[in-house]
Amino acid sequence: MASARIAKAFTRRSLTHRFTATRTQSLFCCQAHQMSTDASSAAARLSSSGFIRSQGFIGGKWTDAYDGKTIEVINPATGEVITNVSCMGARETNDAIASAQEAFISWSKVTAAERSKCLRKWYDLLMSHKEELGQLMTLEQGKPLKEAIGEVGYGASFVEFFAEEAKRVYGDIIPATLSDRRLFVVKQPVGVVGAITPWNFPLAMITRKVAPALACGCTVVVKPSELTPLTALAAAELSVQAGIPRGAVNVVMGNASEIGDALLASPQVRKITFTGSTAVGKKLMAGAAATVKKISLELGGNAPCIIFDDADLDVAVKGALASKFRNSGQTCVCANRVLVQEGIFEKFADAFSKAVENMKVGHGFTEGAVDVGPLINDAAVHKVESFVQDAISKGAKVLVGGKKHSLGMTFYEPTVLTDVKNEMILAREEIFGPVAPLQKFKTEEEAIRKANDTNAGLAAYIFTTNMQRSWRVSEALEYGLVGVNEGLISTEVAPFGGVKQSGLGREGSKYGIDEYLEMKYICMGNMN
Repeated sequence: MASARIAKAFTRRSLTHRFTATRTQSLFCCQAHQMSTDASSAAARLSSSGFIRSQGFIGGKWTDAYDGKTIEVINPATGEVITNVSCMGARETNDAIASAQEAFISWSKVTAAERSKCLRKWYDLLMSHKEELGQLMTLEQGKPLKEAIGEVGYGASFVEFFAEEAKRVYGDIIPATLSDRRLFVVKQPVGVVGAITPWNFPLAMITRKVAPALACGCTVVVKPSELTPLTALAAAELSVQAGIPRGAVNVVMGNASEIGDALLASPQVRKITFTGSTAVGKKLMAGAAATVKKISLELGGNAPCIIFDDADLDVAVKGALASKFRNSGQTCVCANRVLVQEGIFEKFADAFSKAVENMKVGHGFTEGAVDVGPLINDAAVHKVESFVQDAISKGAKVLVGGKKHSLGMTFYEPTVLTDVKNEMILAREEIFGPVAPLQKFKTEEEAIRKANDTNAGLAAYIFTTNMQRSWRVSEALEYGLVGVNEGLISTEVAPFGGVKQSGLGREGSKYGIDEYLEMKYICMGNMN
């Protein structure tokens, strides 16, 4: 009898388990089907309206790769192919450079007021099509639609800002040392610019470079990431509609090494601007030496987010969430290390973990607010997994998440780790994923020392209600950007860039246009 009861109970549990598993599997299948349907519908709409382009843009013409090769653009949320785009290389890049050089001769002589009008029109077109551009970005990059549309506004803001700065490129008159001389300083456009941009911000990283270049009379060859070329192509089409001359903006994508080498080798390209990894930035810097090009680099980060005992807990949690999990943690200025003073550590860890647990994960077209989308590809997932496993193997504890999300594909659970130590990889290298490592510290001096103990120096964050401390720590941190009681600090009106191995130069603000100008001194004699 006992054996019969046990067998019956076991059968009942097995049936319940199978039913639950089947129901869960069915739910995931329905979600996957819905994701695929929503993405396909969006792709069909954008394609029919002409927003999905598959060719490169050279000299104002849509151009196939000369050898006919193409590459697939994949939706990271579904794994489906959105379209195939031209896979270009050195020959196409050289033609784009030649086109940009030809356009430079005339565009550099256009008045600042006329250049300003063209940029303003481009801004208007970007904003009037922000829904389509946002949908396109969500398709190819994966970020939630609301966040993607927000990026369109952010990216367009650089075009608007530099439309005005175009009219403010001033020179100088220097008091002469001799009475029959006049001394002048004028600023002139550097020439053709090679702009190499990443996949995490498919529009903003382009406009942040192209807008100031065009504003002062330069022309550009843009090399977007082969993972996210569609937004760049759509923006290029709108630039022509805005009246920016054909050839002033060129887009080539495909073989990254061939395109990069061609840009570096060409003496006609007088400036390289790059956003991406520190390793690639070093190679570009070395390559630019052969022709002594101007170069600006926005490279990797290892941002500390310092929470002091006297911080407003709600403000600190909100700010750390915004900094860490925006774009699924795939930004150079994401909080990579959350340093929490011991007096508030437990309270912060508890409140932060609860907030992370409540974050909604999903594909970008999901109805309602989605906080975290997919990572860009399988390689990104494998990197995050390896970092987390390394930390766990060295003693870290998982408070929230810690594994791939049940949605599958490249979705990863928003994760919080504690007992993190400096020898763990995720404390030393950029995570680029939705993982927040919490570290405890005792004193202000220790926090500063830990924060600065890295080769990176892009962004840092402080949360404190002590005004004197905010000044002391801000000035002591070796970073190009510091946010105090704020997790989202990027804006077109402020200079963006890092120190140490996080890069050279600044983007945005009145300082950003200087990166695309040469200063010329003119001495005029026999003036009496």
